[in-house]
Amino acid sequence: MIRQMKIEDYNGVYALWKGIKGFSLRSIDDSYDGIKKFLRRNPETCVVHETNGRITGSILCGHDGRRGYFYHVSVAEEARMRGVGKEMVKYCADALRKEGITKISLIAFRHNIIGNAFWEKIGWTKREDLNFYDFTLDGENIISINE
Repeated sequence: MIRQMKIEDYNGVYALWKGIKGFSLRSIDDSYDGIKKFLRRNPETCVVHETNGRITGSILCGHDGRRGYFYHVSVAEEARMRGVGKEMVKYCADALRKEGITKISLIAFRHNIIGNAFWEKIGWTKREDLNFYDFTLDGENIISINE
């Protein structure tokens, strides 16, 4: 079942993220308070997929008034290749359309072979014409990658 994400889903979503090899998490941004802030700003656009009471997929989806963004698109290994990712993408895209957003961007790590294959398969365009830059404002926002 696909539905709008609520802060009460945090523990299940975090467990999903922790269970995905190579998944990158930030200590502040991905904390309970960080996700609560994101959901407060984007109450209609984030989604979870649930199977038998367990979160098996999620997308953090938001926008800046002009462009939509997907973060932490994730599907549990046992739920992959069943249309879960595609259904969640459609849910989020429809939610963004309702808010007047006409374009969506996301970042996929180069080493994420499964993720990159998914985006290409469902018709997303890989950008070769730009560079992506980061600047860390809070050095305490530590990144960890699941082994």
